[in-house]
Amino acid sequence: MIIERVDPEGMRFSGMSQATVADGWIHVSGQVALAGGALVGADDPAAQAEQCFANILAVLASAGAGPEHVVKLVCYLTERSAYGGFAAVRNRIFTAHPPASSVVIVKELLVPGLLMEVEAVAWKPAR
Repeated sequence: MIIERVDPEGMRFSGMSQATVADGWIHVSGQVALAGGALVGADDPAAQAEQCFANILAVLASAGAGPEHVVKLVCYLTERSAYGGFAAVRNRIFTAHPPASSVVIVKELLVPGLLMEVEAVAWKPAR
């Protein structure tokens, strides 16, 4: 098996890949509301969700896929009240064929101020 690492320019972090591709499956690392190292949407779940999904879409594009290839999402929320903002953005991006999705409430995330972290699994289309 060949494993491809995906790290779009400007999204590289030491010790991890933004995604790995193995046997046609793209596993996107948890994406948070950081852009250029800065927190986006401090207390705004919808703004944080927008950034999480912008990051996911950038990683998918680097791997040769798009939102239509996503088969599974997992969202970790630090507050139950953030679900509405997350769901509104998710539902706008994935309209015709929404992926399987799980939402888990957690105590906290690694960076203070983050309300959510979103992981994705997608199928890499043949080119």
